[in-house]
Amino acid sequence: MQDQAGSGIAVGRGPCAGIPAEQMAFIRQVLDRVGDKWSLLVIATLEAGPLRYTDLQRDIPGISQRMLTLTLRQLQQDGLVTRTAYAEVPPRVEYALTPLSRSLNEIVKQLIGWAADHHDEIRQNRTRATTSVTSQH
Repeated sequence: MQDQAGSGIAVGRGPCAGIPAEQMAFIRQVLDRVGDKWSLLVIATLEAGPLRYTDLQRDIPGISQRMLTLTLRQLQQDGLVTRTAYAEVPPRVEYALTPLSRSLNEIVKQLIGWAADHHDEIRQNRTRATTSVTSQH
């Protein structure tokens, strides 16, 4: 979508103002990736240093083997996580943050902290909204 001046800017105000329309689809993909709950938790968990797959799975409650594998693969593709395989017996593989993901890590920690700080309030709002919808029927 172009603005009236034909500059190719998607919108005139808000966080997307000034971003060329042709970049918006890719930016949404990046936000989907880094905003995914498992990606956030993997990045935050790797903050302390490289970890093996089993350590990551243990330190991220609720993540399935399939989802951890998929998340790590996607984070690698985007250059947010490195995978280092060591030629040992048994083989050892470690995952670590890249400089790119380290620049994202503070934002990730703040978002997780915000969710932890406000989960009771949000839970109450959800309960109130569900009760309101149920009582209207």
